[in-house]
Amino acid sequence: MVGFGHKSVFVRLIVVFCVLELCSGKLVKEEPLVLKYHNGPLLTASPTLDVNLIWYGKFSPVQRSIVGDFVMSLGGLFRGNSLKTSVSTWWKTTESYKAASNGGKAYPVKTRTRLGRQKLDEFYSLGKSLKRTDIAVLVERAIASRALPASPNAVYLVLTSADVTVERFCMSSCGFHASNVKGKPAFPYAWVGNSETQCPGQCAWPFHQPLYGPQTPPLVPPNGDVGIDGMIINIATVLAGAVTNPFNTGYFQGDASAPLEAVSACPGMYGTGAYPGFPGNLLVDKTTGASFNAHGANGRMFLLPAIWDPATFSCKTLV
Repeated sequence: MVGFGHKSVFVRLIVVFCVLELCSGKLVKEEPLVLKYHNGPLLTASPTLDVNLIWYGKFSPVQRSIVGDFVMSLGGLFRGNSLKTSVSTWWKTTESYKAASNGGKAYPVKTRTRLGRQKLDEFYSLGKSLKRTDIAVLVERAIASRALPASPNAVYLVLTSADVTVERFCMSSCGFHASNVKGKPAFPYAWVGNSETQCPGQCAWPFHQPLYGPQTPPLVPPNGDVGIDGMIINIATVLAGAVTNPFNTGYFQGDASAPLEAVSACPGMYGTGAYPGFPGNLLVDKTTGASFNAHGANGRMFLLPAIWDPATFSCKTLV
């Protein structure tokens, strides 16, 4: 057994190896994270972007207002908000994802994001167990019935309640975005489920103890609802992916069928100093003890994940 202080060749070699290879920041450099642009259209190139909501299942008015306030917060600042830690400041990073013009050159974009129209489906029109293809059906039906407008400058966001199961929910994702193939032009859509009773350790962390890894105490959710506050994180993730890679020809890294996108490329990071199992240093509300990093409409507080910044080739957090 070789212990500290034993002057063997083996120990000296290990020390030399450490000094030359592992202990030298100058010799071992981490490659920057890069999301490649694949020359396709981006939704951030539209003058306005509507986020239309389909509420599938039972949501309380308070739950709907929390999500509605978050979507409204994407588009602008509100009285009393800090510019540095506002939801809109976080969202503005998507404008750094430059789209290709007809001449092949990339140009900066600026989009006004706003809350669009909403449709309630409280009686589970397709049942309580959905396939992933059913999400597209819900969007197509809402457009065909004119409950929601048909617009290429929109994302159709389907939100399912805690008692609804969706194919591969919890197994591989907490939400996804895609685009329908029947519509011309194609309509980008997305889905996020309420994971409060199904897999909160996976889809509502850090407001619930993690499914794996260190079992650290969960954080207090800023809006007092583990399921909805967890959904906000995942809504932010899929919306950022939908606008910067709406048709799998935008910004991503890896396989187009399972890409790393604007937020999914920065997993588990919410504040400075984040590492696996620790979300990072966050703001804490003095009254409720809730953890957050973003201010929004109507005095709301939210926790938003890190987003990849094309200007620095790194994951950026608000705090």
